Amino acid sequence: MPLRFGIQIGNYFGFDYDTIKEIALTAEKIGYDALWISDHFFIDKNPETTSCLEAWTVLSALASITKKLRLGTLVTCNGFRYPPVLAKIAATVDVISNGRVEFGIGAGWKKNEHVNYGIPFPSLKERMDRLEESVQIIKKLWTEPSVSFDGVYYQIKDAFSYPKPVQQLPPIFVAGRGEKRTLRIVAKYADYCNFLSSVTPEEAERLLGILKAHCRAVGRDYDEIGKSYFAYVIMEETEDDLNQLVEQMAEKRAISLDELKGRLPKNVFLGTPDVIESHFHKLITLGFDYFQIQFPYRDDLEQSKLFAKTMFSKLR
Repeated sequence: MPLRFGIQIGNYFGFDYDTIKEIALTAEKIGYDALWISDHFFIDKNPETTSCLEAWTVLSALASITKKLRLGTLVTCNGFRYPPVLAKIAATVDVISNGRVEFGIGAGWKKNEHVNYGIPFPSLKERMDRLEESVQIIKKLWTEPSVSFDGVYYQIKDAFSYPKPVQQLPPIFVAGRGEKRTLRIVAKYADYCNFLSSVTPEEAERLLGILKAHCRAVGRDYDEIGKSYFAYVIMEETEDDLNQLVEQMAEKRAISLDELKGRLPKNVFLGTPDVIESHFHKLITLGFDYFQIQFPYRDDLEQSKLFAKTMFSKLR
């Protein structure tokens, strides 16, 4: 399968819609395959004044102004929406986009969002149990004319969801590194596993081995599951330009260089094109073929252009 690259937008960083629209239209023009959006309600610092647009509403808007760009959530928090409603929302965006939805979903982790919005935040085990029931319900509603489901947490009776997605089954991405539950859910139901940038290539190789074992246990062909990776990339063409960019990032945030480096995600891809290329090649050799890339906020547009110019010909 050819390598694919999408831009990941952290909606909680204060993006307004016009900025997201410009990034999306530019991404489509210069050859990105997808645009992904985080599913959060607010950031922890200055939430009362920091824009955080709702993910599926933004995707619906982008679906009407783009033509080829795939549109996804990395990832939808299962606890935020009742699964039949989420199935209806995703199917609607798939119809508006003429079959371009990438459906990312996870159990949810940010406790204060749940608490502040009055949404239950149960134990991790229960959140994983709910996720597994939700994926089953959503797949059924996308493919069956009438659905009844009697789970521990979700019950529906003679539920109807029409229109169906244009794709029939939008590809399902389940994100996370949980060895016992998350990767088993991937093996049973998902089209893609997704690992975050905190997972090193060495750790990714180990986790893929666990996924392979789950596939054997449930009778699934491991090779039919795609491997996607969310990478945080900071790059410039020269070392001098890179140092200047990092200094500017610190200045924009009114913090020191040491503070900035402390805030950067673990395993950040930081460097010139040759360095960045080596990071990706390590993952490509493990079977990863789809990359969601988050660039530094406030530099997204220029960084996405530079990445496309310098890396697409090297990696594709």
